[in-house]
Amino acid sequence: MKPIPVPPGPGQESVWEYPRPPRLELSDRHIQVRYQEHEIADSTRAYRVLETSHPPTYYIPKSDIELTLLRPAAGSTLCEWKGQASYFDLVYSTGIIVNAAWTYLNPTPAFEQIAGYLAFYPKKLACYLDGERVRAQPGGFYGGWITSEIVGPFKGEAGTRFW
Repeated sequence: MKPIPVPPGPGQESVWEYPRPPRLELSDRHIQVRYQEHEIADSTRAYRVLETSHPPTYYIPKSDIELTLLRPAAGSTLCEWKGQASYFDLVYSTGIIVNAAWTYLNPTPAFEQIAGYLAFYPKKLACYLDGERVRAQPGGFYGGWITSEIVGPFKGEAGTRFW
């Protein structure tokens, strides 16, 4: 079924106006990632990736991340636009969150600015954009950040597999 885009209101963006192939943009928005009492990331120097039907994904420089809480995880995936992704587990005193973040160590030339930057899953961690708690992109695979400024429908919702 063909998606019916939600018309954006004032100050909103529609994911149906994002490009394909995706676009990379520098962002000075305040990004925070937390788990329980731990601040994992705090940045105003991230990049966001904008792709048709997907909410933005934010990539944070390692210098703005508490790397001692992360360890490389097994496995990888391949993105047709960015290349091979590697994953990180979040390790804390009482457990592990498997594949809490991912990175592209050697991304394609169009995305070379995010080499080594990390993106975090808002489904697994508390992620904030300018103080607003982010909602996770639907589905188990995608890591987009949904805020009040973004309208869909979004890839990952029921019935979107073949969009």
